[in-house]
Formats: sequence, C-alpha cells, structure tokens
Amino acid sequence: MPDKTTGDRRRVVILGAAGRDFHDFNVVYRNDPAHDVVAFTATQIPGIAGRRYPPELAGALYPDGIPILAEAALETICREQRVDDVVFAYSDVPHEHVMHLGSRALAAGADFLLLGPRRTMLKSSRPVIAVSAVRTGCGKSAIARWLSRRLRDGGRQVAVLRHPMPYGDLARQRVQIFASLRDLDAADCTVEEREEYEPHIALGNVVFAGVDYAAILAAAETEADIIVWDGGNNDFPFLSPDLHIVVADALRPRHIATHHPGEAVARMADVLVVNKVDAASSHDIETAIEGLRAVNPTAPIVRAASPVLLDDPDAVRGRRVLVIEDGPTITHGGMAFGAGHVAAIAAGAAEMIDPRLSATPEIQAVFRAYPHIGMVLPAAGYGAAQLQALAKTIEASTAEIVVSATPIDLGRLIRTGKRIVRARYEYAEGGTPGLAAYVDRFMRTLV
Repeated sequence: MPDKTTGDRRRVVILGAAGRDFHDFNVVYRNDPAHDVVAFTATQIPGIAGRRYPPELAGALYPDGIPILAEAALETICREQRVDDVVFAYSDVPHEHVMHLGSRALAAGADFLLLGPRRTMLKSSRPVIAVSAVRTGCGKSAIARWLSRRLRDGGRQVAVLRHPMPYGDLARQRVQIFASLRDLDAADCTVEEREEYEPHIALGNVVFAGVDYAAILAAAETEADIIVWDGGNNDFPFLSPDLHIVVADALRPRHIATHHPGEAVARMADVLVVNKVDAASSHDIETAIEGLRAVNPTAPIVRAASPVLLDDPDAVRGRRVLVIEDGPTITHGGMAFGAGHVAAIAAGAAEMIDPRLSATPEIQAVFRAYPHIGMVLPAAGYGAAQLQALAKTIEASTAEIVVSATPIDLGRLIRTGKRIVRARYEYAEGGTPGLAAYVDRFMRTLV
C-alpha cells in the first residue's frame, strides 16, 4: 500500500465550484491511499476560494483538511504541488471552456480527467427518479415539484434530494434536512439555496442536501419509499436513477450539445422533455427536438409548458417595473432575461427599469462578470453583504413596482419600501402523451 510520506501517491487537483467537486472527492478519493488530493479550486461561486475542505469531511488521510484555491492559480498549483492529475468537476460551461482548462493542465504536465457516472453515482435501496437538464434554467425544478406532488397523490412517501449548494460551514452542512422555513433560517441559507429549497417546502416536501451524499442518501432512505433527485445546473445525478428525465429549453434550442455535461445528460436520458413550448416559436421547438434526437435517438420526447402567473397583475399594469430574475438562470445559465420580464411585459408594464442605473458596486460586479444580462436584476445573494447590496439597488431605482421571479419570498429577506409582486411558474403538460404517461408507466413496474 502506498505511504503518504514516500511521495508515491498520485497528486490530484479537483477543479470545482463547491458541489460536484466535493462529491467526487468523497466517493472516489477520500479513502484511497493511492491518491493525494492536494487542493480543490473554486470558480462561479464567490467566497469559496481561500477556505479549506475540513478534516471532519476529508477523512483520516487528510488531518489538516484540503485547501480550496482560486482556479486562476491552476498552473502555479500544478508546478508547486507536482500535480499528476487535474480532475474537472463542475457544470454548465461550454465544451470549449472545459478543454481550455484541459490544455492548461496538459501544458503544466498533468493528466486531465473527467469522472463518470459509474464511479460517482451512488446506488439507493429506494427507487430513484432523477430530473436533470441540458442547461441551467430549463425548468427542471418545476418538473421535480410536479413529480413530487404526483407521487405523493399516488400514496408514496417522497424524499427530495437536491444537488449540493454548501456555501457556508461545510462541516456543519455535512447532512442538511429542510422541512420548514425555520430550518432555512437556522442554516443561514443563501438566496440561491432558498430558491431551490423553499418551493419544495411550500408543497410539504422534505429536502435533503449538504456535502456528504452517502450520509444524505442514508438519511433520506429512512424517511421515504421513493427518491426524487432535483438536479443542479446541467449536471448528471449523484444517484443512479431508475428513471432519468432530462429537460431542454425551447427558448435555447441550439444549446443541446454545446455545454458540459448537458450533452452527456441528454445522451443518457430515459425521457426527454422540451420545455417552454408555450413561449417558443414552432421553429425553435422543432430545432430543440431535432437536437435532442441527434444525441439520443431512442428516448421518447414530450412537450411541456412553463406558464408564468403574477400574484397581482393589476399592480403591474401601467407602472414602472424593476424585474428580479432567478440568479443562476440569468448568470451562468446565459439568459438575458427570464420569466419575470415576460410576465411584466404581458401584464402591461409601462416601463422596464434598468437596474444597472442604481446598482451598488457589488451588483455592478455581477453585471460585469455576465455582460449578456439585459434589463433585469439577478437575485444575487450568496451572503449578507450581497443581499444588502441587492436591497439597496432596488431601493435606489426609480421603479414603482418590483416583479420578483425568483422562486422564494424575497420580501422575507430584504427591506424595501417598494411593493414586490411575485411571478410564479409551474410545469404543465404540452402535448399527448405527456410526461405523466411515462412516470405512471414506470411506477407500475414498482408494484
């Protein structure tokens, strides 16, 4: 057995964004004496670099934990740490982005690796239905919510396992269970975490998340007889699915095979869903279907709608409106605007207010990082300072009304004198047969 002190372990860097990187380490490297993970790197999420993956999670081979460094320093890390393997472990980036990192790793003398489903998916003792997508913002969470309701109406006890977003105290977040809004408050959840957890809680679902998914899965299995995996970004599931539903966006019909690992996810799907057919042109819908069929010629393709409803459309009509959109969809999801903008226009807003005119320096930095964003405000809130900056940006705007299309009740988290009208979007079948037919067929195999 290789000894850590002799230097004959392969030295590894894992490129991540506080999600899959930790999972891949836990299931592949944590107890492997043949490898020495010398660092994680971080990108996409502010405030992660400069911390450590704690020894409580890293295991006996790493008594001091593992440093989390900035991805920009990759070449320096490879040189100073004599790195053998660079492992890519995050999602929703163009294929070209992945290979640029691969080129940097190769130029530094290291191998460049992608860990696949066979090595990283956990097997559950319960049936698993997974919902994934080819891009962030396709509408997979609305489908996961619809699915959980359908299963519960059929008499099933459902546990929702959510893709990780551990942005706080990692040791404390090893296993997280959210059954109420008080649980979210107690865990100091960010806006991004709340966007995913709060709508499930409102339905009566219990959400399981955190860092160590073997322990998270074990906790969920004691509470449920079926598990719904609600994926993050366009990643493939951490659990081996018995039914894998993959969602594409008819408003981004040419993004089927452009981003990693979304193309791989589309290729492994059991059922494909073309979502937002209620908002897309017939040409774009057909383009999305052709793109899906090119990478997966056997899975059935169903059409779905994503209707958006304002809580009070009369409050929006004829007013100056500032729109807040779901953060990840508008930032690394690549969309210039989302459901809130569409709903405000449809309700007859007199003027759309540009949030860049009142943005604080923290919010201006978000717009600089994602210059494709249009006249909408991403719901950035990875910490208290960023959340306060969001509130100041809203308050300093000339808007009369704020339309919030983030899935959470933003009014619980920020103070503003401006009225907030929520825009909510759900899943609706868009054709026959719909997704329900395939879910029901699968459920009959479990009887």
